[in-house]
Amino acid sequence: MADKIKEFFQKKKLNAKFMNAGKGYKLTDSTSSSARTSTSRPIERVEPTQEVKVAGLATLARLEAKTSNANKCNNSSYAAIKAQVKQELEQEKRKTNEKSEKKTQDTIEDNSVLAVTGVYFRCPYLSNEILSKDEWRKKIKVFLYEQLKGEEAGLTACLVIQSCNTGREKINNCIETLGKYLENIINNPESEKYRKIRTHNRIFQDKVLPIEGALDFLNAAGFRQKKLMNNDVEEDFLVWDPENCNIEDLTMLNEALRSAEPIPLELDRNLQVLLPVAASKRIELPQNFFNLTAEQIKKEQQLRTEDVERNQMLRTKRMREKDAEERHRKYKFSLIRIKFPDDIILQGTFSVNEKYINVVEFVHENLANSERLFCLKRLAGETFNDECFDKTLLELELFPTVLLVFALKGKSEGSSESTRYLKEELLSYVQTF
Repeated sequence: MADKIKEFFQKKKLNAKFMNAGKGYKLTDSTSSSARTSTSRPIERVEPTQEVKVAGLATLARLEAKTSNANKCNNSSYAAIKAQVKQELEQEKRKTNEKSEKKTQDTIEDNSVLAVTGVYFRCPYLSNEILSKDEWRKKIKVFLYEQLKGEEAGLTACLVIQSCNTGREKINNCIETLGKYLENIINNPESEKYRKIRTHNRIFQDKVLPIEGALDFLNAAGFRQKKLMNNDVEEDFLVWDPENCNIEDLTMLNEALRSAEPIPLELDRNLQVLLPVAASKRIELPQNFFNLTAEQIKKEQQLRTEDVERNQMLRTKRMREKDAEERHRKYKFSLIRIKFPDDIILQGTFSVNEKYINVVEFVHENLANSERLFCLKRLAGETFNDECFDKTLLELELFPTVLLVFALKGKSEGSSESTRYLKEELLSYVQTF
């Protein structure tokens, strides 16, 4: 893998605290108290009078009646509570089942109208798998952190900085700061002050420490953590030692840091072949086609009425250009559909910043007869000529989803019923629902 890291740079020139409950207490001995029996002879009681017996019986009867009523009341109340609990549990169960069924139905309905399920990429540097961008980011991160343990830790750290962080400005600020640390040593190899980085320094805390791979890079460049006195206070420093990394290697790492780029991903065309009915149903695009969050998309829908009012106003050229720029920024990808004379539709995913010639090449490589000369037209009849080849899909307004018509140049080669335009193996891609 070290060779792979080197090869990558040559082509570019050059990851809860667990609390233990502890031992419990086990009751092994049962404690019991025995009642002491009296050995003394009981005192003989005097027989109560008849009046006292009657009064006692009346009192006992009242007590028994009161106890019976209380038990009856308690039993009745508990039975009511149990019944209510049972009723509520049954209602909750029904609601849960209804929600689950509705969610399943919604999922099926949503998938049935999606033109594509998502945007997918390849990473030839690692494998030929086709994954989403988030899946590739995780896979690349795991790969790079494994390589940090190898021989080319410094070069790998450069790739970690570029590939495992977000926010281009933050990444560039970190690279600039790290490069400055190294250049100070390269230009002043004997100066002690340039060999030390105080880790509590604000610049280090803000620009270096938050970036993944930055500390790994400094370690590969020969810096080691030490405690030094600073203004009569002991503080943490990163100190460069020439025995860990010489000036020549430091220069090479600085060049690698400046020239490194993220591990590239190639957009997969997600090729599909559709029949007309399927194409007419599958028209919605997934969220990752846009530069907008779900909330922003919802807001855009709410502002459509404002667009109507805006179109009724007299607007300057600059105002119209600004609206167009804002519209362009909403989209990252474009779904291009090419309809052939036999009504079969070829579909592919493109970046809005790709050139129109990439669409032409996509069609050409899927034709049964690659020698056929053809052109692509809008439904309105506008033909894209050779001058459009170097223009982006954004410039040609070919986004977010566009249907183009395939047309042969020159003489017709027969009726559309008997002519096969796409390669035979593409028939396995046909979607009819």
